[in-house]
This record gives sequence, structure tokens and C-alpha cells, in this order.
Amino acid sequence: MNALSSNRSQISLFSPLRQWIESIKIVDSGIARLVCRVIPARCPFERKIQLFNRTLLYISPLCKLNPLYEQLVELRYKSLCYLVDECGEDVTIYYQTMGD
Repeated sequence: MNALSSNRSQISLFSPLRQWIESIKIVDSGIARLVCRVIPARCPFERKIQLFNRTLLYISPLCKLNPLYEQLVELRYKSLCYLVDECGEDVTIYYQTMGD
């Protein structure tokens, strides 16, 4: 099995899960709030190590290595939209920065 066919089989393994996540409809404010709390606004692994305002080391976001990353971000977005459009909530609480 070469690398290309191995990559295709990995993609097909996640395909049903991707489709299931994409098909989720947000219709409950409690679920929407839970999704917004559980799925972070940005990758928690991204870091800048600085000394005297100079970046010494930058650790790129590892979340993009997650095969379900795009679907989870989309689910969070749908939840935020539901809270704003249907519930009239202020969602800025879900965008607080992490240590910046």
C-alpha cells in the first residue's frame, strides 16, 4: 500500500463522521452554548514565546492536523449564529482571548 492509497483510506474512515457533524442542526440554546464553550475560538496549542517583545519561538496551531477541524469550526459557527439570530444573545463572551 503506497502513501497515496493510505491517505485515501484514512480520509474515507473519517468521511461518515464528517458528514454526521456537518448535518447537525442547532435548535437549542443550551446545546449551542455548550458547543461554544467546548470548541475553542482558536487553537489552544498555538503559542508565541517572547523575550523583550521579540518572538523567540512560535508554535503553530496543531488543531489543523485534526481531521475533523473544519467540521468542528463550522459547528461552533452554527452555534454562534443560532445564539445571535434566534436567541438575540451577545456572544462576545465566547471570543475571550487566551493569555494574549
